[in-house]
Amino acid sequence: MPLVSPKEMFAKAYAGGYAIGAFNVNNMEIIQGIISAAETERSPLILQVSAGARRYAGQTYILKLVEAALEESDLPICLHLDHGQDFDICKKVIDGGFTSVMIDGSHLPFEENIALTKEVVEYAHPRGVWVEAELGQLAGVEDDVQAEENVYTNPDEAVEFVERTGCDSLAIAIGTSHGAYKFSGQPRLDLERLETITTKLPEFPLVLHGASTVLPELVDMANSYGGQIAGAKGVPEDLLRQAAKSGVCKINIDTDIRLAMTANIRKFLAENPAEFDPRKYLKPARQAVQDMVQHKIETVLGSSNTL
Repeated sequence: MPLVSPKEMFAKAYAGGYAIGAFNVNNMEIIQGIISAAETERSPLILQVSAGARRYAGQTYILKLVEAALEESDLPICLHLDHGQDFDICKKVIDGGFTSVMIDGSHLPFEENIALTKEVVEYAHPRGVWVEAELGQLAGVEDDVQAEENVYTNPDEAVEFVERTGCDSLAIAIGTSHGAYKFSGQPRLDLERLETITTKLPEFPLVLHGASTVLPELVDMANSYGGQIAGAKGVPEDLLRQAAKSGVCKINIDTDIRLAMTANIRKFLAENPAEFDPRKYLKPARQAVQDMVQHKIETVLGSSNTL
């Protein structure tokens, strides 16, 4: 089955009150774990590639790994560029076969963000490629994305931004943040702001970045086998489920994949100190990714059995 645009999956998600998971991929085991989970849950899927992943694995390797997954799976799969920094990187992945791109001009002044987004839209749309943009800014660090503080999305600016750029979906800032250290106090999302944006942009797909839950059991497992992940705290799953029922059609998940893999690799190596075959410790890590993604699809996204 060929790669697909997220257009149809977002329309069904919006109408059905659920979200599609956009899971960051870096290597074969992560892709295999995500695909197995989505096949088991019969859920559509977005595989997304960051600038860091393109540097680590190379765009060609990632495309070939995804191509292998497509040959073995009947799932509708969208391949998405996460946090495209400029027009050139968006052009490269569009020309390479990606079906969706995110141009991230959120760090720019409003008018410059509009101009950059519009430039990408004008290149992508004639080639049938979906464009996600971002308005507002998320705090935290993840790969090349770094910001000191949250800048919440202004609902009126969101309407103007969508109208003037022609973007297809919009990542908004309502309190999520990148990385494993999202909150120092009580976790909170500005769901009222989300409702306002949804009302002003009816049936328009919204996106949440920085939406990993940082599951405590994974943090505890990593720390119990030598990790030093102190004070990590993510977005509670019940808040994400609420957002998925209110205009959010895509929820990004990256940190939880990293935690699932690392915690299980640490556990295996601690319990099997004589082992040095990467296949031995990557196998349980791959299963951990599958288990975590299945949990997200069922509990957070609500996209099980929606094909």
